[in-house]
Amino acid sequence: MKVIHLIGGGDTGGAKTHVLNLLRALNNSIDARLVCFLRGEFSEDARKMGIPITVIESGNPAVGLRELKKLLREEPVDIIHCHGARGNLMGNLVKGFAKAPVVTTVHSDYRLDYLGRPVAMLSYGATNMVALRRVNYYIGVADPMTDLLIQRNFPASRIYTLYNGIDFKTPLHPVSREEFFASVGMDVAPGDVVAGIAARLTPVKDYPTLLRAMQLACAENPRLKLIAAGDGEDREKLLALAKELGIAQRVHFAGWVQDMASFYNAIDINLLTSISETFPYVLTEGARMHRATIASNVGGVPMLIDHGENGFIFAPGSEKELAKYLLTLAGDEELRRRMGDRLYEKARQNFSIDRMVEHQIEIYESILAREKRRKERKRDGVIVCGAYGFGNAGDEAILKSIVQSLRGMDPYLPITVLAKKTKLLKQQTRVDAIYTLNIPKALWAMRRSRLFINGGGTLIQNATSQRSLWYYLFTLRAAKSMGNLVDMYGCGIGPVTGERNIRLVRGVLESSVDALTLREEDSLAELQKFGVSAPKIALSSDPAFALTPATQREKEAYFEGHGLVMDGKYLCFVLRTWHGFAEKAAAFAQCARRAYDRHGLTPVFLSLNTYQDGRAARQVLETLDCPYHLLDDCTEPELLIGVLGEMRAVISMRLHGLILSSISGVPLVGVAYDPKITSFIRYLGAGGCMDLADVTAEKLLAALEDALGQADRRDALRAKAQRLMEREQVNLEAVRQLLE
Repeated sequence: MKVIHLIGGGDTGGAKTHVLNLLRALNNSIDARLVCFLRGEFSEDARKMGIPITVIESGNPAVGLRELKKLLREEPVDIIHCHGARGNLMGNLVKGFAKAPVVTTVHSDYRLDYLGRPVAMLSYGATNMVALRRVNYYIGVADPMTDLLIQRNFPASRIYTLYNGIDFKTPLHPVSREEFFASVGMDVAPGDVVAGIAARLTPVKDYPTLLRAMQLACAENPRLKLIAAGDGEDREKLLALAKELGIAQRVHFAGWVQDMASFYNAIDINLLTSISETFPYVLTEGARMHRATIASNVGGVPMLIDHGENGFIFAPGSEKELAKYLLTLAGDEELRRRMGDRLYEKARQNFSIDRMVEHQIEIYESILAREKRRKERKRDGVIVCGAYGFGNAGDEAILKSIVQSLRGMDPYLPITVLAKKTKLLKQQTRVDAIYTLNIPKALWAMRRSRLFINGGGTLIQNATSQRSLWYYLFTLRAAKSMGNLVDMYGCGIGPVTGERNIRLVRGVLESSVDALTLREEDSLAELQKFGVSAPKIALSSDPAFALTPATQREKEAYFEGHGLVMDGKYLCFVLRTWHGFAEKAAAFAQCARRAYDRHGLTPVFLSLNTYQDGRAARQVLETLDCPYHLLDDCTEPELLIGVLGEMRAVISMRLHGLILSSISGVPLVGVAYDPKITSFIRYLGAGGCMDLADVTAEKLLAALEDALGQADRRDALRAKAQRLMEREQVNLEAVRQLLE
């Protein structure tokens, strides 16, 4: 594999470190050449590191383009990898000539790169914005950068994420603390605690917040000092601000520091105060030297720093919060040591140069495989259609399972989802999405796709909406007419009322569906009643059964953040608004109170739909007079499985409240507002169930008592769910057979 990297050559900071470290390590595995368009410190450092480099030094893009084409004619490449505005421009200009895909690494928010430099923003910044839109693939340095690109409508399916990594193996040889401070002309006395920041003196690094925090902290701890390693256009402003705040004697601006190992070795606290970052090297470089760290909550910072465990995170721009953490660390040497050691261990395990290079090569291989596939196939990919993007965690669990299963079967399979809230969905799943009612765009996508999936849930019914039934039937027929294979994946069927609607359902399913897997037996009976037999029909289970619970640490963090304790005594209610629910709210409250009095079970009200379920819970809380917890921010399906698994019992109106609870063998009580609730309990073969219309406090409590009587048989309950988890594989097998 041969890759050429294009970069302007005037880069500093994290981008420079990333590119040079990456190129040096990449050349141990592939042929990677660097092209700079400016001769200077960057290019000289590359040469010293043994990186193959060509400098095309010309301020004229036309001349630079000619020289670059000459180089590519002599040395053809498989991939063009760009960095920064100049690299993106030249990569786009040459990609047709080179006949190679172009990928760019987005190191920072491109809208903030020229903050405070209006002329550069209007020239380089504007050119870069246009060039970025024409690139084939993208690499975001940290998930927040990938999310930012998705929010700005870059194609989610063509964005990769790569975290910065550094070399933890090569020994460092820093000079002593005293020698370093002497070399930069900083007066440090014994007992002083020195905080350090390595960042350009530019607006995006938000030095004013740091200086104001230092003013507050130094008023309480006069032994605290600050050193800033970096230079930039704001230097004079910051010197003036430090003088104005009365801390000029406590702050030292050292300018560019070449020996960063000695810098991190000398300081006591490592700082980052930026208002925007991707995944800054200054954190991992400080971690390598076991430095306690305080950083603003931006970019991928939370991926490395666990607040309160191995460092502190503060809200960007909050000098009071930053000052508090400065004082905490400055006054506790043992805490600094402990946090620094913990940070080192996490960084070494997860953010090494070896892992970064391994992942970068995986990205290259993925790009080449996708490009080869695109050229060989006229039709490719899957469109998934369902009730997605409506804030319902159950439906999102279905989608997540489908996407994970499809990627496990074929990692390069293009996936597009029809959904309501497309941007949020693209961030969650990293697939492309089309607004549900954008029919022209959906039809255009169907002309290019190979398979259409009607994705899980009970979509073929008219109990909740006549229009939704017609919509989903329309998409099935349209997909088939556009030449797609059509699969209905782990579906529920019915109820469908009205002879005309039943005939319509039978006609569409008979003529337009190739394979149909059903999530419970009642749906199979419903299909047979309709007279549907043409598709290949199989009994499976809900796609959500393919998901795995969150880790113990993730559960503990969620519980701690919401005032709950692990192994606590909790009774979970998963409720929803529905016709007649308001009249039953008091009965749920009475059941919760009696469970609290008799069994010491604190009620927990968990929302699966962030827009609706909280309203139902609050109706119950109006008459509830015992302690409780309201959880309305738990939307990740894996975390939901973990949280529900910690409950002593679950009373749920939501189908996926029952499904996700059953995975852990939790005793269940279903409250049926729809036949699918009863159907699932019957299919599972465990748990009690009653219709919403029949709910009373006495009946709920009796059903709960029966469920709690099964508490010592969780393994048996879990085994019943395991049977459905194994049967879920039928869904993917149906898709596999169609595609083969």
